[in-house]
Amino acid sequence: MTLRQASPLGAIGPTTHWLIDALDLDAYLRRVGYRGPTMPDGMTLRNLHRAHIAAITFENLDVMLGRGVEVDLPRVQDKLVHAGRGGYCYEHGVLFGAVLQHLGYRVDRLLARTGDPAEQPRPRSHLVLRVDDGDQVWLADVGFGSGLLEPLPLVEGAPQRQGAWEYQLRLGEDGAWRLRERTTDSWTTLLTFTEEPQYPVDVEVANHNTATSPHSPFTQQCIVVRKHDTAIRRLIGRDYSEERPGDLTRTRSLTDEEYGAVLDSEFSLALSPPEIRELIATLPPPDGDRPTAPDLELRPPTGDHDA
Repeated sequence: MTLRQASPLGAIGPTTHWLIDALDLDAYLRRVGYRGPTMPDGMTLRNLHRAHIAAITFENLDVMLGRGVEVDLPRVQDKLVHAGRGGYCYEHGVLFGAVLQHLGYRVDRLLARTGDPAEQPRPRSHLVLRVDDGDQVWLADVGFGSGLLEPLPLVEGAPQRQGAWEYQLRLGEDGAWRLRERTTDSWTTLLTFTEEPQYPVDVEVANHNTATSPHSPFTQQCIVVRKHDTAIRRLIGRDYSEERPGDLTRTRSLTDEEYGAVLDSEFSLALSPPEIRELIATLPPPDGDRPTAPDLELRPPTGDHDA
């Protein structure tokens, strides 16, 4: 019997499967209002990350409208870039990853768990990016809603401030990274992830569960979030809130008449009147129980009051 030597493994890995040729880079840069340099270095990455967060809202409204969510680049681009909508983590990550890869960064898509599995195991249901600019490896995450404003160097180090917020990466004994945020007097783990690159099919499966499972928080209520240097604005169900570090969170229940106007003015989501009516039909009554945002489940309560 003649033994045949196996062919060597090829160089094709997950990065080559994301098919970024569909990206309209100029349209994306116009969408996020970015006019700076596009050299694939740390400064460009930080500036693009901030521009993306500022321009494209975190939201799950297509799930609540019964349309579902697709995570292939052409449909993500049509929605977030050309239609001026927002999206949730998979959509943000697929788009931003394609932009960075197009510019010349090495980008790996990673699936993270929210929280710390040592405290409460959760599925790998969040998409983050490992970005290599040739000099530094970064964690980029434009799709958490209330998370990073800028990328973090993917190393253990001193806490880093981003506006009024403070973050740190720690490597656990299990080999997984923890992204932690400082609250008033403690640290909270927002995400736990390893550096295993994912394929598009991995993200498709995770997205299917997030967009369709009755246990997913994104199939139960409208979730809209926008963050900047000093505040986080949330619309969860019909409750609108503003959170500022060191201050009580101000929350008020919106009336049906206010709902569309707040989506437009506070979150830059100009939906049609029929869409607004469909969303209002999914809301609890104004005097109903207040829902909880997925990210708030990870943080200790800070108190709230009606505005």
